[in-house]
Amino acid sequence: MSAADQTIRHDWTVEQIVTLHELPLLELVGRANAVHRRYHDPNRVQKASLLSIKTGGCPENCAYCPQSAHHREVALTRDRLMDPARVLAMAAKARAAGAERFCMGAAWRQVRDGKEFDAVIAMVEGVRALGMEACVTLGMLKPHQAERLAAAGLTAYNHNLDTSPEFYGRIISTRTYEDRLETLATVRAFGIDLCCGGIIGMGETVRDRASMLQVLAAMTPHPESVPINALVPVKGTPLADRPLIDPLELVRMVATTRLVMPVATIRLSAGRSALNREAQILCLLAGANSVFYGETLLTTPNAEIGEDAELFAAIGKPHRAGGAQAVELAHGGQ
Repeated sequence: MSAADQTIRHDWTVEQIVTLHELPLLELVGRANAVHRRYHDPNRVQKASLLSIKTGGCPENCAYCPQSAHHREVALTRDRLMDPARVLAMAAKARAAGAERFCMGAAWRQVRDGKEFDAVIAMVEGVRALGMEACVTLGMLKPHQAERLAAAGLTAYNHNLDTSPEFYGRIISTRTYEDRLETLATVRAFGIDLCCGGIIGMGETVRDRASMLQVLAAMTPHPESVPINALVPVKGTPLADRPLIDPLELVRMVATTRLVMPVATIRLSAGRSALNREAQILCLLAGANSVFYGETLLTTPNAEIGEDAELFAAIGKPHRAGGAQAVELAHGGQ
């Protein structure tokens, strides 16, 4: 490990992470920004696009998710797996709009071999052929399935922990925390990047948030990508009546994540549509360096494209370099 890497730690305790989270806000953001600038170009924000390729009817009972078959009061149309040609057309459209990464989600408990998985493989290959990063979230998978995804060129596999081990049972009972960790280990074994984070605002404590980060930070290496989601309460789900979080709670979570996982890409994910422009900029200052771009995140609303155009105009001048969309801020450099 080089001298520059000595702040990459895997031995954080929950108590230490809680202490960071509870620092005075300006100090917390200042520390996080300093770490962010050390390991990342502070003037670059990656745009990712997310598409639900198979919607609804999931046998899991995640309390936050409108796609669960257990939540029968949710008004959601169930759709079969999309045709690869249609998916790739949408990926090309996303690329033209500036997205570098195309993420595809299927409402499955686990991957099953057969025509549908073959179709997903074709989607991954097609997205990579477009010159984009490809990420999928398909539920649990077996080693031979991870091997096929790796061979197809998959960049990353999204499989969130959602919350702490201690709070997890209050959110999901159809899949264990150990199941999730096993899937992550399978993905890692085949050289696929991990995209793994969680959701805040489900009724968990600050300690629960810190505990989730401790699990992630104990991984070697850290997940390459950490999505930080704020709950979007959906009518018909068990968490429908949860209040929206204070935007500064999301800022604190982003900043704390940056401090404990300095190299990870932190993705400002679900819940961004409820943030005003200034709150989003504060999240970027605190260490977030990727946003999902497009008006829908699987089945929940996202910031509108026009609003995002205003956001990026406010923080800098978009430009293309090497086929990738970046954001160059009006600044004097790192």
